[in-house]
Amino acid sequence: MPAPASSRAAGPDRPEGRPGAVLFDVGPQGRPKAVLFDVGNVIVRWSPRTLYSKLIDDPAELDRFLMDVCPMDWHARTDIGWTFGDNIAERVALYPQHEALIRAWWDRWPEMFSGAIPETEAAIEDLHARGVPMHGLTNMSIETWSTTQAMSPAFGRLDVVVVSGAERLIKPDPAIFVLACDRIGLKPSDMLFVDDSLPNIEAAARLGFHVHHFTDPAAFRPQLEAFGLL
Repeated sequence: MPAPASSRAAGPDRPEGRPGAVLFDVGPQGRPKAVLFDVGNVIVRWSPRTLYSKLIDDPAELDRFLMDVCPMDWHARTDIGWTFGDNIAERVALYPQHEALIRAWWDRWPEMFSGAIPETEAAIEDLHARGVPMHGLTNMSIETWSTTQAMSPAFGRLDVVVVSGAERLIKPDPAIFVLACDRIGLKPSDMLFVDDSLPNIEAAARLGFHVHHFTDPAAFRPQLEAFGLL
């Protein structure tokens, strides 16, 4: 089975001979000139509960299934390189009585999505019209990336997208942020990082990114305006 890579990517401001040190501990100066987007629950809405509420009628049983049988830390292994096939097979061996439900995680994967977030789509179009560079950094399996991209034309506005499953690195590990900077060719202080996960936001802020914790779609545009991007 795949395992997380242990090597650290080289990156801007990473000193020679200190592979664990990153010199992004100074607060960002000036205004960002690009936006780095998370995907799930920033551009498109995603929740396993959207699918499994159709399959499990009892709310308490639904909660138990998603907490014990298919919890998020189990799913996160696909974000770091495990195949869905390997991950599901391992879980079916542990919970054979739930085989059909576990296999639905892959067989009915698209049903975990409930559409694009209109406020984000509109903001991305307006940022594009203003010539603001946009990129992506997502914790996602490479197996599901192409189907996710098809869910919104907004993905076509992103220039560089770093997908954790392809890199075997995962947010909030600083190494994947450094890798994204390398690929994009910008420093953290040049970018506004947008994510719905607070640990990811905190990690990015420590590295020197401008950050926006995406919790309310209606609050996103005012933040872009405050940063001078719109």
